[in-house]
Amino acid sequence: MIPYGRQDITEDDLAAVRDVLTSDFLTQGPRVPAFEAAVSNAVGAKYGVAANSATSALHVACMALGLGQGDWLWTVPNTFVASANVGIYCGAKVDFVDVDERSFNMCPVALEAKLALAEREGRLPKVLIPVHLTGQSADMERIGALARKYKVRVIEDASHAVGASFAGQPVGACVHSDITVFSFHPVKIVTTAEGGVAVTQDADLADRMRRATSHGITRDPDLMTYVSDGPWYYQQIELGYNYRMTELQAALGISQMGRLAQYVERRREHASAYDTALAELPIDLPAQDPRAQSAWHLYVIQLRLKDIKRSHREVFEGLRAEGLGVNLHYIPVHTQPFYRQMGFQDGDFPNAEAYYRRSISIPLFATMTDIQRAEVVRVLGKVLSDT
Repeated sequence: MIPYGRQDITEDDLAAVRDVLTSDFLTQGPRVPAFEAAVSNAVGAKYGVAANSATSALHVACMALGLGQGDWLWTVPNTFVASANVGIYCGAKVDFVDVDERSFNMCPVALEAKLALAEREGRLPKVLIPVHLTGQSADMERIGALARKYKVRVIEDASHAVGASFAGQPVGACVHSDITVFSFHPVKIVTTAEGGVAVTQDADLADRMRRATSHGITRDPDLMTYVSDGPWYYQQIELGYNYRMTELQAALGISQMGRLAQYVERRREHASAYDTALAELPIDLPAQDPRAQSAWHLYVIQLRLKDIKRSHREVFEGLRAEGLGVNLHYIPVHTQPFYRQMGFQDGDFPNAEAYYRRSISIPLFATMTDIQRAEVVRVLGKVLSDT
């Protein structure tokens, strides 16, 4: 089986983790801040805050921006449920913005119309979370301009997009956002087994997020409400969580970040080869914004179902039966039972729903060989031509 994604663990990675196991620190040691610096430096941000998952990082980002009861969070429907769930965690209400029918990222036209209506109705969102699906940045120039116009805070969900860029700037530089969040799950471009990092240019936001990952505790005397009892002293000044990243995760991440450019370059080579090899099949290939350089976490094809004698499900199952570990990213969040209870229904976001009906993520990972890629192409051709 050729999986749709696979981590790459090298001897250097193993050595980095072994070093931690024989060190004085398994958690809250020097490697976590070193990993934070490795990520923030790579993406052009001043500050990085590590967490035990990207979901945790999104949550503390929302907390740092003051999202709470009575507020609205908007994101896109075709994302993993975490992008929306973090709003619920904060006590906010959640809504969605439909996606562009070519890039499948947040549609600026739909966003502008929805913001204008929300302003008239007095329900503008406090936080907007565009998602950089498959590793390609959303149109952050237009989204950022709209957010500034309507005074909305922006968190980029760049779980797929470490190593990507937009308009000459690395994703994570926060040119058009307050905070950007990256994921380091095993199928992502760089892994810490589980983990996430939130980056920002704002020192206060970084401090707020860091406290939120560790129970809301501070050792800074300037933030305490009364005089410290001694060098051992700390105060919990707000509600936080145990979202800390371990030294083991951070050590693996530091080692992996040294290969980020290599990983992204190889993914781009595979994507380019797919573009050529799959051009004659009855599928739509991933559309690319000329301003964006994708990190290619995923390569998603769209079936032209009117030109294929099989259904979406039959093609998907046929590919798996032939040894391709294909997947589908993602089921529209608003169609999940939990969100249907809030009043969402089929037809609310037609572009996201149309995307779901035709999409398949085919294998793409940095260590995939040319022979494996050729096998993916062969199997796709076979399954799509079968009657």
